[in-house]
Amino acid sequence: RLTFTLGAPRPAPSPARRRGTLRALRSAQDGGALVQPGAGAAGAALEPGAAVRLARPAHFRGLRQGERGRGRVQGWNRNRAARVRVSKGDKPVTYEEAHAPHHIAHRKGWLSLHTGNLDGEAHAAERTVEDVFLRKFMLGTFPGCLADQIILKRRANQVEICALVLRQLPAHKFYFLVGYSETLLSHFYKCPVRLHLQTVPSKVVYKYL
Repeated sequence: RLTFTLGAPRPAPSPARRRGTLRALRSAQDGGALVQPGAGAAGAALEPGAAVRLARPAHFRGLRQGERGRGRVQGWNRNRAARVRVSKGDKPVTYEEAHAPHHIAHRKGWLSLHTGNLDGEAHAAERTVEDVFLRKFMLGTFPGCLADQIILKRRANQVEICALVLRQLPAHKFYFLVGYSETLLSHFYKCPVRLHLQTVPSKVVYKYL
């Protein structure tokens, strides 16, 4: 705690002025704000010659030196890369999962193909929201049948959805779900939507990590 004097010393303030000074100090101590003379109603009672005591804000109490900059919730600082961690070599991963995000456009392609991300093009945010909805829709329509990430392509006013599905359902159910999805999504987006599915017996394992 520090004590300093503003300006030249003057006679002791009156009791009313002392009470106003204490109220200003309490408000500054609770909210963590610095009260300055002439700053408003809270600082009106501070004049040259008044003793000001600097106290730490309430949310800094109990923190050791060096902890103030880090914050109390350490989980916010735990950033992890969006890739599969290497284990004992018994974890099967697909080609999409085996390559990290920085390999996009080098070893693997984009999962969403459209012109909204080009320089000068608009509606990138709308395309992102549509992509999230389409992926969740496919995940719910074909539960447990998707073998890998789906690929979304936009050509002119047509949306194409490409996916690998497991052979867990009879053929007639797949035909029904394909027609159901195309009809419903075409009605939602007011444009043609086409599904391109390829069935596989099991997930295509690229390698083991």
